[in-house]
Amino acid sequence: MGDPSCLNSPRRVLSLSKERERATIDKSSGFSVSKENSPKPSEVYGFVGSISTVVAIVLFLIWAYIPEQWLHSVRITYYPSRYWAFVVPTFAMVTVVLAIGFYIGLNFMVTPPPTSFNAMFDEYSREPTTFADTTTSEDQPIEPLSDIGINKINDLMFDSAN
Repeated sequence: MGDPSCLNSPRRVLSLSKERERATIDKSSGFSVSKENSPKPSEVYGFVGSISTVVAIVLFLIWAYIPEQWLHSVRITYYPSRYWAFVVPTFAMVTVVLAIGFYIGLNFMVTPPPTSFNAMFDEYSREPTTFADTTTSEDQPIEPLSDIGINKINDLMFDSAN
């Protein structure tokens, strides 16, 4: 009938000469294999990593929870002490909790106190600008981007007239 490499994908149209340059013909099956559609190494590493993680967790759970008699009955006699089945997850959980606590404490240390002017103004603060209203009331321009002043915030939040 013809070379299967000349069939165009509905997603992209490739010229026949480019397709022949990019494809190699597998001798056993007779089909052309495109190099651009092959998986990326990062995808392969991610897939192998996820499968090996699942296998490691299953092996850990088997080692930690199956009684020793069952392991000996299938002739598994050499394995680490069950003490480590308790210590390693505990150590990991304590490390994560301490890291989160350290991160929160570090953020509290670098945050200025509420009474500091650095909490209200910094190098990125923008004062509101006033501009002359030369347009009609129908064509009001959008005001330039600026910070809301602390006096307006206090009036909105703490004014008893509102």
